[in-house]
Amino acid sequence: MSGTLYLVATPIGNLGDVSSRALETLRQVAFVACEDTRHSRVLLEHFGIAADTVSLPAFAEGQRAGRILDRLVAGEDCALVTDAGSPGISDPGEKLVAEALERGVKVVPVPGPTALVAALSASGLPTGRFHFLGFLPRKGPERQAMLEEVAPLSATLALYESPRRLAETLSDLRDALGERRAVVARELTKVHEEFVRGTLGALNERYAAEEPRGEVVVLVEGRTGEHRWSEEELLRALEAGLGRGDKLKPLSTELARRAGWSGQDVYRLGLGLKKR
Repeated sequence: MSGTLYLVATPIGNLGDVSSRALETLRQVAFVACEDTRHSRVLLEHFGIAADTVSLPAFAEGQRAGRILDRLVAGEDCALVTDAGSPGISDPGEKLVAEALERGVKVVPVPGPTALVAALSASGLPTGRFHFLGFLPRKGPERQAMLEEVAPLSATLALYESPRRLAETLSDLRDALGERRAVVARELTKVHEEFVRGTLGALNERYAAEEPRGEVVVLVEGRTGEHRWSEEELLRALEAGLGRGDKLKPLSTELARRAGWSGQDVYRLGLGLKKR
């Protein structure tokens, strides 16, 4: 019989968040697949767990999954852990799980900490419905397309971001979504845990002047239920604003918020008006 692949969630900061079931599983499996064996050994050694570890980094998951699957099919149990949080959620695991299921291997989640849920629960934004974007594409049409896709959603938006790119992402979110309430959650469960709440514009100004440290989750209010303007209504508002001498970029951001359009689409319509 095939072994079992356990997906073991590990602490995102505070080691006290590890579950007794997670520790029991790590002690009992034949081997542990790790996003980074050096990082995971710190956790294993802290709890006195001597385990055979193999590496499964994100950049090589496709190439290395085969050897892990061979051992599973041969009857060995494996626990997959990532550097922090739940495997497969913006971390290695998605490909391994899919291939394991194709080969008839049993997959069992051992749930626990995840930065997404921790940030959302304490954000103060609506939690009944949310849309998780993972990490946004870095640049170009893919990034723009994703922002345009989520702009009309009324669900709270959640995403992960590098502290180095936070200010740029907040600016892009404001341009695409309009001025909305947002939260930056940083260093969750760690000593310097911080929640900063404000508008996308205010948060952008803060982090353009002060680059944060540590892991970051960004949460953005979904589009509120106002009537979405027609293109004709939007063009009239653009003409009025440009006629008053308003600058196109801030005008587009404000109208996007009011009209339920993406900031990029409003800006493009405004450029067309100016060319005429």
